[in-house]
Amino acid sequence: MTDTPMLDMNDGRRIPALGLGTYKIPDSQAAAAVREGLDLGYRLIDTAAAYDNERGVGSGFVSADDAFLTTKLWNDRQGHSEAIAAFEESLALLGRDHVDLYLIHWPCAKQGKFVDTWKALIELRDSGRAKSIGVSNFLPEHLDAIIDATGVVPAVNQIELHPHHQQRDLTAYHRNRGIVTQAWTPLGRGAAFEEDAIRRIAEKHGKSPAQVIIRWHIDKGHSAIPKAASLEHRKSNLDVLDWSLSDDEIAAIDALEKADGAVIGRIDC
Repeated sequence: MTDTPMLDMNDGRRIPALGLGTYKIPDSQAAAAVREGLDLGYRLIDTAAAYDNERGVGSGFVSADDAFLTTKLWNDRQGHSEAIAAFEESLALLGRDHVDLYLIHWPCAKQGKFVDTWKALIELRDSGRAKSIGVSNFLPEHLDAIIDATGVVPAVNQIELHPHHQQRDLTAYHRNRGIVTQAWTPLGRGAAFEEDAIRRIAEKHGKSPAQVIIRWHIDKGHSAIPKAASLEHRKSNLDVLDWSLSDDEIAAIDALEKADGAVIGRIDC
């Protein structure tokens, strides 16, 4: 099996370009899903406090070396002391003494706490309990605020990103700052599967539309974390590593951007 490509983060560490998302996988099923994913070859597992499955996800690991593990701080735990406490609760549920990546799930700018929350994450990184730290769903103004306040640039920003919603200004900001763009909902809930460009490329390569889109993310230099509840989908999503798209094929998918292409959109908190 071809190894998953690795992306360099700005803190000197590396993150897999493809992982297994666990959103909406119940805690009772998460351990089996994670173990099955690891057996298939996934080397990045993504969860969050808000998913209510950290205990199951952690139970799916035999050792901390099995894969790169990410979890996230939920919105109601923002603020310095609350973030530290929430992180410790996540570690306890995961059965770990550290995670590879800890993210602020949303900036929740109206709360006015995300800068203090970021300072807490820096302390967690410096303690070694969060090997890398980053954010999710931050816009340039939020990124500017935490960087200006601390001098610490997030290693990752996890955002909604797929062919209909490419967030080009934000990903350009990431490139300029050395921030890894990680795509949640990387398949856009299948909204682009019927696009002529996607179907033509899929037929040419003998792949599914989902596999074409995941390969597009990898060829664009993103990290993608598609959720897959079934064994069939977990296998299929991983079967994208021994081929690539041409420049013309990438350009054809790039052209599918839509002004109203977000399938989930932003939480205003």
